[in-house]
Amino acid sequence: MNTKLTLTIDQSIIESAKAYAKAKGRSLSGLIENYLKVITSENKIPDSGIAPLTNSLKGSFKAPEGFDYKIELAEELSKKYLS
Repeated sequence: MNTKLTLTIDQSIIESAKAYAKAKGRSLSGLIENYLKVITSENKIPDSGIAPLTNSLKGSFKAPEGFDYKIELAEELSKKYLS
């Protein structure tokens, strides 16, 4: 259940945070909620075995359609070590 929360934050920080959220394709509320989840569960490791900080990052990266990280990784490692 979502509940409204009123915060008092410096206007320049709000503007910067809104711009950051927009650039990341996220809502400011979502960013703040994820941050609060992380800091309130620092010592808790979820059943999945993934650390809370790592778990909170799920969905923050949107890969292009057809992206295969294994192919990209192989290409970049080849450039680095075979060139």
